[in-house]
Amino acid sequence: MYSSNPADNYQKVDPSAPQGIPTNYAPPPVHQVGGQVAGPWATGLCDCFSDCETCCLTFWCPCITFGRIAEIVDRGATSCGTSGALYTLIALVTGCQCFYSCFYRTKIRQQYNLHDGPCGDCLLHCCCEACALCQEYSELKHRGFDMSIGWHGNVERQNRGVAMAPVAQGGMKR
Repeated sequence: MYSSNPADNYQKVDPSAPQGIPTNYAPPPVHQVGGQVAGPWATGLCDCFSDCETCCLTFWCPCITFGRIAEIVDRGATSCGTSGALYTLIALVTGCQCFYSCFYRTKIRQQYNLHDGPCGDCLLHCCCEACALCQEYSELKHRGFDMSIGWHGNVERQNRGVAMAPVAQGGMKR
């Protein structure tokens, strides 16, 4: 099994074989979502002061900021009012609205293939709720959404330039 000579127990290395990391080796990307390389956020986590309007809205009424984010991320399935009211109710009853809002950060990251931070979404929302909401709000604005008109308003605005086929009045007749 093993030789009494310790030098015989080690694997012999061919001196002509290349040593070290090959020059054509590229390590896999650090951030991958669904097999694709994740991209950066449009703004940093602490860039909330660069957009004073969003910063003030989030500081004074985070339920509105969250409601607008949720409506866009859910593609109109939930309204701004419903999401904002639920956020407020959770905040008033339990004080743990960060656990509700962190799920929407995860949805944004998955929809737009964005980096996750050095800490998880829930931890980020628990420690920096206002900054996280501002970053998410700014991300959606940078992606072309007018946050104040909601999902349906953005869809309508986008479809204004598209010509629709005329609708025949009275249906088809032979």
